[in-house]
Amino acid sequence: MSKERARRRAEREREAAIRSAARAAQQERRERRAARARVVRRATTGRLPRLTPRGRQTGTLARRRRVQTSLLLALLVALNILVWVVRPDWPARLAALVVTVLAAPVLSVLLLPRRR
Repeated sequence: MSKERARRRAEREREAAIRSAARAAQQERRERRAARARVVRRATTGRLPRLTPRGRQTGTLARRRRVQTSLLLALLVALNILVWVVRPDWPARLAALVVTVLAAPVLSVLLLPRRR
């Protein structure tokens, strides 16, 4: 009786080893296929520009921050256009541009709230 159990156990272990080897071979084929696909993708589409910029944060807080910064920038550009229309002399126009460039970071810190 124990010889029969030993023979059946040996057969089960052999079948399990065959199934394990088949799974390992299948996994290796999948890995090789994925590696080939990565190489082809890198060679073809890796050179194309991305549709979305990398590293840009998405979400409501990031969008709010971008909107606030854009509004501040639009305000500063509008003020420069107003100075450009009102003042005909070049030194005043250039002075307004320099003041705007220097005041933009200060206004950004003072006007736009920081959420931490």
